[in-house]
Amino acid sequence: MVVIMAGGRGTRIAELFPNIPKPLIPVDGIPILEREIRSLASQGFKDLILTVGYLADKIITYFGDGSQLGVHIEYFVEEIPLGNAGALFQLRAKMGKDPFLLLNADAAFDVDFNRMLEFHKKHGGLVTLFTHPNSHPYDSGLIIANNDGNVEKWISKEDERPQWYNNRVNAGLHVIDPKVLELSQKNLEIDPTTGYPKGKVDLDRQILKPLCGTGKMFCYDSPEYVKDMGTPERFHQVEADYKNGVVQAKNLYNKQKAIFLDRDGTINVDKHYVFRIEDFEFLPGVFDALKMLQEAGYLLIIVTNQSGIARGYYTEEEYKKLEKWMNNELLNHGIHISGSYYCPHHPEAIVEQYRKDCDCRKPKLGMYMQAVQKFSLDLSKCYAIGDKIRDCHICELTECKGFLIGNNEEAGIIKNIHQGKIGNIRYASDLLEAAKEIFNSSHR
Repeated sequence: MVVIMAGGRGTRIAELFPNIPKPLIPVDGIPILEREIRSLASQGFKDLILTVGYLADKIITYFGDGSQLGVHIEYFVEEIPLGNAGALFQLRAKMGKDPFLLLNADAAFDVDFNRMLEFHKKHGGLVTLFTHPNSHPYDSGLIIANNDGNVEKWISKEDERPQWYNNRVNAGLHVIDPKVLELSQKNLEIDPTTGYPKGKVDLDRQILKPLCGTGKMFCYDSPEYVKDMGTPERFHQVEADYKNGVVQAKNLYNKQKAIFLDRDGTINVDKHYVFRIEDFEFLPGVFDALKMLQEAGYLLIIVTNQSGIARGYYTEEEYKKLEKWMNNELLNHGIHISGSYYCPHHPEAIVEQYRKDCDCRKPKLGMYMQAVQKFSLDLSKCYAIGDKIRDCHICELTECKGFLIGNNEEAGIIKNIHQGKIGNIRYASDLLEAAKEIFNSSHR
């Protein structure tokens, strides 16, 4: 079952499309909601309920029963505003016992929802939120979660937020177990004559936020395409992305390409076990390089050994604080890090809990394989970049290509790379030079 909230007025974009409900706004000649329904149908989601309000008759007339799109559509018409969640209580009898998709039609999206459902079932929560980085986290709701994706805190636009934070924003796409509706009724005023909540019900504040810290709500981080098109500028960007095939290509049903980036000596000056913000110094050309790779369609994924944790020089918390600061600095330059993996272990660790011969410490491939699975990567389209040969060892074992950069590796190894003796690895003086070669090869 899929419930699509399609009652928005689209007031900010009305100057481009007066008297057209937002779900029917044409994007490259096809209404945005039709594009999304076609994507759902192709994934096997055929039973849909649209909650409609503003200009509902136009939406109903256009889609009818959905048969022309290969789906079955029912409608819930809000005669009086119920908030963005009030209709769910009146639709409860139609939902059955299985988790359902609740999608906000205010955004353009193309997502592998079967993959998201698998995540939901694996984690055993009642709610899964689709979360992603966006270009304006400062005025968006932020999701704070632990390493398992368990949502601990939900910071709304008006809430005070920490100085540095992960760019993880709720995108308005959800997997919800119907049990949540029963649980939330305890905190809502119920009309005794109807059995439904009185007045408007806000999905985020009244149903989802109370689940923070309960272990029942998880975030599903994904780089797939979800973009608000509520302003003329954003609409034109969405339309351009559809025309260029960007939207469809980002669906994780399709294999993705990524750049695996070492950190110290690649992104920042290697000052040996950097963990203080005041000691962190971006290398020249890094911002231009990462923007270039991002514009070429690569996901940016950091893969870094952090044995300073095992050696007792700093803690995981101190590492994560620096990571958040670094990601915020990159975001200020329009750069989004899709994933970040670090290994805190070392076989001769001072801190006992990190003393192990793990599968994640480079040159082993554990961190890379986690990223391959999470982001549906095609290694033959990926690159690994670092200042040590261990950062590129994956290129000797797989189809992944790589660049050794800088002068932090032994001269003999650099010479062998120049002579083409080591795997799929080439040499570049720095990240920017490597990025230019990758960018040019992707545009040939």
